Amino acid sequence: MSRLVVVSNRLPALGKGVAAGGLAVALEAALGEKGGLWLGWSGKTTELPGAPRLQDEGRVTYAALDLTPADISGYYEGISNSVLWPLCHYRADLLEYTRADMDRYMTVNGKFADALLPLLRPDDLVWVHDYHLIPLAAALRERGVTNRIGYFHHIPWPAYDLFRALPRARSFLSSILAYDVVGLQTPADARNLKDALGAMRSDLEAMTKPRGTRIGAYPISIDTEAFASRASRARDLPRIKELHQRFGPRDLVIGVDRLDYSKGLPERLRAIEQLLETHAGLHNRVSFLQITPASRSGIEGYDRIQQEVAERAGRLNASYGTLDWLPVRYINRAFSQSLLAGLYRLSRVGLVTPLRDGMNLVAKEFVAAQDPADPGVLVLSQFAGAAAEMTSALIVNPHDVEDVSNALARALTMSIEERRERHWAMMRRLETYPVSVWAKTFVNDLEPAARRKKIIPETDPG
Repeated sequence: MSRLVVVSNRLPALGKGVAAGGLAVALEAALGEKGGLWLGWSGKTTELPGAPRLQDEGRVTYAALDLTPADISGYYEGISNSVLWPLCHYRADLLEYTRADMDRYMTVNGKFADALLPLLRPDDLVWVHDYHLIPLAAALRERGVTNRIGYFHHIPWPAYDLFRALPRARSFLSSILAYDVVGLQTPADARNLKDALGAMRSDLEAMTKPRGTRIGAYPISIDTEAFASRASRARDLPRIKELHQRFGPRDLVIGVDRLDYSKGLPERLRAIEQLLETHAGLHNRVSFLQITPASRSGIEGYDRIQQEVAERAGRLNASYGTLDWLPVRYINRAFSQSLLAGLYRLSRVGLVTPLRDGMNLVAKEFVAAQDPADPGVLVLSQFAGAAAEMTSALIVNPHDVEDVSNALARALTMSIEERRERHWAMMRRLETYPVSVWAKTFVNDLEPAARRKKIIPETDPG
């Protein structure tokens, strides 16, 4: 049986008692089943990186690769975070491109390829993750690697007209065609990539030898059963009991997002202000909890959004708060998965309104955390990948403040019968297609045709 080799920008935390996220759990399960290797950046920088350090845990070997400060500046902060991230989230106005950064991005992908090459076995399946490493398969092919290689793009893939704003766009598309299977979050993302490939077909045929790359939608999910169980147990945590008493009879609306301009946080706070302006009866009856761990500091777009969100939350509390009630609690730090699960379960509304998102697993976690007998309501942006599956949520346009405000008012007054019906439909989807099915489906499609099993995919990947 072939091994699975995972390559990602960062390795998961090892041996520190840190609860792994859903993606790490799914990939580690897939690696453990087949036996495998996971290569990624160690998180450390040094002027003279050596070969990756290997650490065995069970059937999985972790290979930690160090990078130089110049690598991080050009590859990570430059092209990954200041070009590809804003472009894929439809913010071409925020692109900060330099040829030096692009050269470094390609060089680092070459370093990953060089680090992986001596560790590969002839029948290994290689699974590359996310936009940091788009050119990795091409770099491996240049070094003579003939293994099956797959790529999963965790963030949106932009429409062709926007994608053309990327310098060296043809080179990126040529790199995509070095993969055997390319997975995206939604059918719309897959169509966008296929449109770009079709539009540049003649140029690409001259640049690369076609491999018959398979492109499809593989919507990522969560460990539904485990998260639901965690939320049920979390109600007995002392901190959750304390918060339940503190909020008292007030309904809790929760948002959990990284601090990022793609998450629509200023627009969300404007919608909350609109709700309070037009529904005076909700004053002192509803509390909004926004948990926003700091994201990438030192990058202009992120620093601006941090200041704007903090100022807007402060003005809201100054305008509507009383001695015993603050309408908005804005917290800039991370919480454990258990505490988050308990907070989701306490909440009447989950407010997930990104301006653009590949999937947004918070939406799925909120649904899984609910008490089926008395579930909360999910208010979800139409521009989150999750909206293609969580169709029983209240779907909103995050740019339309009144639309979001009206959805909040509806969610806060929705009958228990409707809440149960909507929750049941979404929970059924999550139970049928947990993250383990996502991983198994992709790996199965990456296998050579002769070894593929009959697995029912979430969507037609063709």
